[in-house]
Amino acid sequence: MSETIFNLKKKQMDTSKMIKAYCLKTKEKNVPMHDAVITKTAKGGYMAGGNDGKGNKMAAIMSEAKALQAIKDGVAKKGF
Repeated sequence: MSETIFNLKKKQMDTSKMIKAYCLKTKEKNVPMHDAVITKTAKGGYMAGGNDGKGNKMAAIMSEAKALQAIKDGVAKKGF
C-alpha cells in the first residue's frame, strides 16, 4: 500500500518533461515552469513564458524543436 502512495506522488511530481528555466527573483536554476505558453518572437525564434508555481514570472528562449516537443507533450500551450 505504501508503495502505491509513493508511486502516485512520484507521478504527480514528475517534472522531466516540463520546461526548465532560471528564476530571476529567487536566483534558482532549472526551475520547472508551470502554465507555460510558447510564443514566436519577431525574428522567428521561440519563447516560453510561465511561472514557477509560486507566482514568480519566468521566461525561456528555446529552439523550434524543443518548443514544438513541449506543445506535443502537453507541457505548454501554443500561443502563436
